[in-house]
Amino acid sequence: MNARYPAIASDILKLFAARGADAVDVPVLQPADPFLDMAGEDLRRRIFLTESETGAALCLRPEFTIPVCLDHIHTQSGTPRRYSYLGEVFRQRREGGNEFFQAGVEDLGDKDIAAADARSVADAHALLSLCLPGHDLTVTLGDQAIFEAVLAALGLPRGWRMRLARAFGSAELLAAALGDLAAPTRISALAEPAASLVADADHDALAAHIAAGMEQAGLSPSAGRTPNDIARRLIEKAELRSVRLSSDAFEALERFLAIDVALDEAPAALKEFAAGAGLTLGAALDNFAARAKAISGHGLATGSVRYDAAFGRPLDYYTGLVFEISGPEADRPLAGGGRYDRLLTLLGAGKPIPGVGFSVWLDRIEALREAR
Repeated sequence: MNARYPAIASDILKLFAARGADAVDVPVLQPADPFLDMAGEDLRRRIFLTESETGAALCLRPEFTIPVCLDHIHTQSGTPRRYSYLGEVFRQRREGGNEFFQAGVEDLGDKDIAAADARSVADAHALLSLCLPGHDLTVTLGDQAIFEAVLAALGLPRGWRMRLARAFGSAELLAAALGDLAAPTRISALAEPAASLVADADHDALAAHIAAGMEQAGLSPSAGRTPNDIARRLIEKAELRSVRLSSDAFEALERFLAIDVALDEAPAALKEFAAGAGLTLGAALDNFAARAKAISGHGLATGSVRYDAAFGRPLDYYTGLVFEISGPEADRPLAGGGRYDRLLTLLGAGKPIPGVGFSVWLDRIEALREAR
C-alpha cells in the first residue's frame, strides 16, 4: 500500500479480515470480452480498450467482480469462499477522475442464498458506517428474480421478458421498453439479405452477415456491440413488434413497479399485489421473504432499508438481489451490489457457483469525509 491509497484503506482491510474475506489481487489488464458480453451497456461504453500483440481484445480493469470470478475459476479454488479487494478501476467518466479506487467483497459458493445476500448488505453497510461515522445511510433493494417472475406470470413472451430484464437497471431504458410494449413501434426497413434473415429468425446467418459487413467497413467487433448481439437485437425487435399486452396485464405491471415500501413491509406488499393481480410468484417470493428476514437479523434500522420494485442496477449479470447504499449528502450511491448466480458458469466454471457481492466507491467516500 502506498500514499495514493485512501487514508481509510487500512481500516477497510482490517474490517474485511475480521469478516473472513480473503484479500485477492487481480491484474489491471484484463480480457475485454467478458466485460463486453456480460457487464451491461453502461459499463461497456466506459471501458478503456486495447489489443495484445496477437490481436486479442484487452481492457483496463473497469470493475472487480468479473476479474475476481475469473481468478477463482483459474486457481480452481474450493467454495464457499469469500474474497475481498481494494484497488483501482478505470472507466471513462464525465465527472471525477477516470482512475479511482473501489473496495468490496465477492461471496462465492454459499448455498444459503438468503444468508449470503443479507451478509453482503450488512458488510457493505458496516464498511460505510466505519468510513462515515455519524452519517445516515439508506439502503435501496430491488430483486431481478421477482421482476422476472412477474413478467413470466403475466404471460409475456420470452423476447419481451429478456428486453425488460435487460432494461431493469435503467429507468430510461425501462420506460422506453414499457412505452414500446404499450404501443409497438415500427423499425426501419432493412436491406436484403438482412431483412429475410431477420424474418426467418436465422440468428447465425444474420450474425455472419453483420460480421462480414463490419469487417468490410473496417469496424472492430470489440468497439461496441458484437455481431451476435446486433443479430439478436434485430430479431427480437421484429418479434416484439407483433406483441401487445392486454390493458389488465399492463396495469398490473405498472402497479408492481410502483411498489416502494420499507423492507419489513415488502413481503406482505408483494403477496397482496400477486393476489390482486391473480399471479403466482412461487419460489421468487419465498426467497425474497427469507432474505428480508435474514437482513432484519443483522440489526439494520427498520426505516433505513427500503424495497423499490422498479430498482435495478445497470449490469447484465445480476440474477436476484440488487442493492445500493446512499447517504443524505450524496446524489450518487456510495455502495452497490447484487447476486450473480449465472456469471461463473458463463465465465467457464465447470459447475454452477452461486455468487453475491458489493463494491464501494472510495472517491465518493473520501469527498464526504473531507467535507466534514
